[in-house]
Amino acid sequence: MMLIEVRLSPSTLHGLGIFTLEPVPQGTPIWRFEPGFDRAFTPEELAALPPLAQAHLRKHAYPDATTGHWIFSGDLTIFMNHSSPPNTGALPGTVKPVTTVALRDIAAGEELTCDYHAFDVTAVQKLGPPEARM
Repeated sequence: MMLIEVRLSPSTLHGLGIFTLEPVPQGTPIWRFEPGFDRAFTPEELAALPPLAQAHLRKHAYPDATTGHWIFSGDLTIFMNHSSPPNTGALPGTVKPVTTVALRDIAAGEELTCDYHAFDVTAVQKLGPPEARM
């Protein structure tokens, strides 16, 4: 779940994006998995869903490389766009549960971005290889 206030708006990167409503200092927690609000779908649960629901999760969720569960955020986080370099992410050496932080100071009204390749093993299918998106 998002740990700061954001709004959904058109993005210059892709479709819609999420934008912070206030300045965010470097190191500020941005997002964390919140059980009961966010959801981890097992591969079996995903496969049991109707085809359109499966497609929605494959687009807006990501498979955890350790568990294979599909992680789905229950808020506007699903609209966070990829960027290289991103302004949010996990710090090196972070252990689970991961909390995403601001990697640099982020201005009020700035779009929040992350590097899909850092956590989503399906990023290449969603975006193409990392070098193709720079």
